[in-house]
Amino acid sequence: MGKTYERIDGRLRTFIEAQPVFFTATAPLSGDGTVNLSPKGLTGSFAVLDELTVAYLDFAGSTAETIAHLRENGRITLMWCAFQGPPTIVRVHGRGEPVFRDDPRFPGLLARFPDIDPTRHGLRAIVVVTAELVRDSCGYAVPFMTYDEDRDLHARRFAREDDTSLSAYFEKKEHVASSLDGLPGLPLPLPPRSV
Repeated sequence: MGKTYERIDGRLRTFIEAQPVFFTATAPLSGDGTVNLSPKGLTGSFAVLDELTVAYLDFAGSTAETIAHLRENGRITLMWCAFQGPPTIVRVHGRGEPVFRDDPRFPGLLARFPDIDPTRHGLRAIVVVTAELVRDSCGYAVPFMTYDEDRDLHARRFAREDDTSLSAYFEKKEHVASSLDGLPGLPLPLPPRSV
């Protein structure tokens, strides 16, 4: 059944990097706060930085729950499911941090995503996760599904935005500057690009 891993490498890394979609889960410290679960995709927007560190690009969206929760407490779980091939589920439990566009680390991190044009998707931050527990389990009940291709809707929608219009878009959204539970979310106006 399930196994615990000391690092993300070998077969485990190959599996994670091959999945077209993964999920992130975060929650505020408040016991009655809103738990958040988000799907993530887009080929090239996820990277294994080293044996205990992964990162993904955080793009424009309806809310900023993950960013708000990470700013409050840093707890995050990432999960990948095999929808094809052997039945496998992998979870990385760890501490996450949103690295915003004005952070000196941002350009170096962004370079780890060479296939993504950051101006086309409303890039808000890069989420860096340090693994504290890495486990796999069986995915016997996960259905077989096929991956056809990435949707181009997100890129088409946000490619027409510049920093000013993107900030204005976020400022109109109810739960971007603060979470559903009132936690600080995305800093607005958007920090200037460091690249």
